[in-house]
Amino acid sequence: MTETASALTEIRARIDELDGELVGLLARREALVRRAAPLKGDQQAVRAPDRVAQVVARVRALASDAGADPDLVERIYRGMIQEFIDMETVEHHRLSGD
Repeated sequence: MTETASALTEIRARIDELDGELVGLLARREALVRRAAPLKGDQQAVRAPDRVAQVVARVRALASDAGADPDLVERIYRGMIQEFIDMETVEHHRLSGD
């Protein structure tokens, strides 16, 4: 195996390890979102645009502090947040009977 191939194999193994950690963290986040759904009174509370803005601002700062690209992190978070809002909307409707 060439040095380049070996390095790539090692990098991929570390990425796979991180993916395992990220999926575990996403599962924990999902569980918390599901717990929040019944506590919200209406669709506006589920969408919570002020909270979304707060989270995005916070993760942009965290990304900058960590040496990551804040724009990239924001795009990832906005996509993730939208998926969780969609899931929470379904959960909220199921629980409220709307």
